[in-house]
Amino acid sequence: MVGIDLKGRTALVTGATGELGRVMARTLAACGADIAVHYNSNAAKALELAEEIKSTGRRAIVVQADITKLDDIMAMRDKVTAELGHVHIVVANAVIQYQWTSVLEQSEEDYRSQFESCVLQSVHLAKAFVPAMIERGAGRMIGINTECAMQNFENQSAYVAGKRGMDGVYRILAKEVGASQITVNQVAPGWTISERDRANGTERSEEYDSRVPLKHRGTDQDIANAVAFLASDLAGFITGAYIPVCGGNVMPGI
Repeated sequence: MVGIDLKGRTALVTGATGELGRVMARTLAACGADIAVHYNSNAAKALELAEEIKSTGRRAIVVQADITKLDDIMAMRDKVTAELGHVHIVVANAVIQYQWTSVLEQSEEDYRSQFESCVLQSVHLAKAFVPAMIERGAGRMIGINTECAMQNFENQSAYVAGKRGMDGVYRILAKEVGASQITVNQVAPGWTISERDRANGTERSEEYDSRVPLKHRGTDQDIANAVAFLASDLAGFITGAYIPVCGGNVMPGI
């Protein structure tokens, strides 16, 4: 059976200290990749995660950056390249958190934060890392989107606007860099069970679960598995895809 082998590759995961990001980082490392653990403010968690990864025999470093600022992203690229070598896999997972409310009540700043952390992060990461991928004729750009981008429920407007803008960037980037054998894809989690849910005993939601064809929420590991697949040679002919990992709760049409 063919497995996922990322040995000899370096992966950057933005927002790696988050509930989903840390499992992505661990999973990519388990597949053999060296990991750049990005954080914005949680240095302690980033260092803990990097040490955990290094204990498995992989290389890992921590990198701090404001993902909404191009200068920060460029400095992060330089640090990762100097310490781990060229980045083969970029996972854009970071997003600014905010309080959801209606369009009429949502602040302008919340729309701006989602544009900056979804759209501009994607653009900045491309500008920083894609040129070297083009030179090598290979690379993986993976964005973490959301099922919300297809649902368009009440109170989601800023988040959905940011993620739908991100979707446009990724689809166009896929066409622009495909000739260089760089794939550009998105994983769209549903409402996902994380370490916080396990600690709090909140894995089940009858209302949500009843709407999902598989009748339960997915896990952080389910999301990380999809990321690892897209990062691997097994997904070498998949690009421009938006892949929901939500038990069928949303299904893109054709």
